[in-house]
Amino acid sequence: MSDLSYGDDAAAVNSLRSAVMRLGRRLKHQRVDESLSPTEMSVLGTLARCGSATPGELARKEYVQPPSMTRIVALLEAKGLVQLEPHPDDRRQKVVSQTEQAEAMLEESRRKRNAWLATLAEGLDDEEWAKLRAAAPVLEKLAHLA
Repeated sequence: MSDLSYGDDAAAVNSLRSAVMRLGRRLKHQRVDESLSPTEMSVLGTLARCGSATPGELARKEYVQPPSMTRIVALLEAKGLVQLEPHPDDRRQKVVSQTEQAEAMLEESRRKRNAWLATLAEGLDDEEWAKLRAAAPVLEKLAHLA
């Protein structure tokens, strides 16, 4: 792709952007716990993927300002979904980690969203499903670039 300019593949880029955004919005509606905001769910997902982190590290990973992350962490802690522990090297800092309750909720959320996607995929023919399976690792890589 480095030899191609955006203009060469503008239609494909536009189609991919539009499809990913629509699918993402639809997936967000498949939540298990409606009391959590999408941002709160995203923070829990980041903790599940990356492990414990300081609020500052979470703010950077979630692209929010540190004061906003402090509020989000406080809300999640009040709901019993994260716990705060002293930082091992810096007493001024806290380390945020998810609780077992959060792990169980995330697992149920993944199960629900996966089931919804599997049902949706039943509308694809064998060739389309094979292409989608082959594209999944590429989409995963694309999601983690930048």
